[in-house]
Amino acid sequence: MNIQETFKSFNKLNVLIIGDVMIDSYMWGNVSRISPEAPVPIVAVNKKENRLGGAANVALNIQAMGATPILCAVIGDDENSKFFNGLLKKQKLTTEGIIKSSNRVTTVKTRIIGNHHQMLRIDEEIETSINSKETDALAIKIKKLISDKKIDVIIFEDYDKGVITPALINYVVKLAKQKKIPTVVDPKKKNFMDYKGITLFKPNLKELKEGLKLDFDINNTAELTKVVESFIKLQQIESALITLSEKGVYIHTAKSKTLVPAHVRDIMDVSGAGDTVVSIAALCLALNLPPATLATLSNLAGGLVCEKIGVVPVDKKQLLEEAKKLKL
Repeated sequence: MNIQETFKSFNKLNVLIIGDVMIDSYMWGNVSRISPEAPVPIVAVNKKENRLGGAANVALNIQAMGATPILCAVIGDDENSKFFNGLLKKQKLTTEGIIKSSNRVTTVKTRIIGNHHQMLRIDEEIETSINSKETDALAIKIKKLISDKKIDVIIFEDYDKGVITPALINYVVKLAKQKKIPTVVDPKKKNFMDYKGITLFKPNLKELKEGLKLDFDINNTAELTKVVESFIKLQQIESALITLSEKGVYIHTAKSKTLVPAHVRDIMDVSGAGDTVVSIAALCLALNLPPATLATLSNLAGGLVCEKIGVVPVDKKQLLEEAKKLKL
């Protein structure tokens, strides 16, 4: 399959995304004076915007590649949940996997930007894990979606906000194995060691060090290989993709170990790059592409979104052009 055919094949895929969703809210304005009430700047707001964030940004990246994303998450039963579902509908994304709970709040991260600099971020969120009743409801929803639709790959998009619990991980991984659906994880610290039997595990370097409570020399590839080797053996994980920021990505499978160097880019903003990488990696995994192709394409996509300001999904056409240049 050539790269053109690969990109066409993405259009046929259905991707189930389980994780912490949020609204990224922005307020832009100008600062010209200090408040008389306290020694703080006054931001005169002239523009507001609400965007889909967290696992919902992964859904946007999957959609941008032509595939069909299905989000599964628990949000609050509040005013912001209406905003969130409204944003999904506006993007033509289904809300069928979204559960509302009166015990939760819908996560909103509000960034206040004055004179092109972020002055403040306000987080509205609950970080405690969903309760057993909510876990069961989400598990039932996931099982139904897997039964009713042809799911080609499952992504766990973990932001440590409590939607993904060890019980949910175990249940979904078991179900995925029965149905022969590959699983991909973008982990955070809390559940790091709870992901067992996963097809592809994608931490960044900081998450790998924190999750394993280890420090090692990133410039020593043999040391990195040894750390990843013992981790995937312990966790019975098939493959690992480690993002190493300016050093590129490292992919480790039973048969191959490849370090793909980063491409020289004019980095504007790294926000959301991890979401893009995991999205492309999952699509490549669903098509059973070679590990080196998966790593190279994911690395390329992550670099492209870093050239843009703010969290933006990857541009499929631009990614295809770049991939052609590399003769993928």
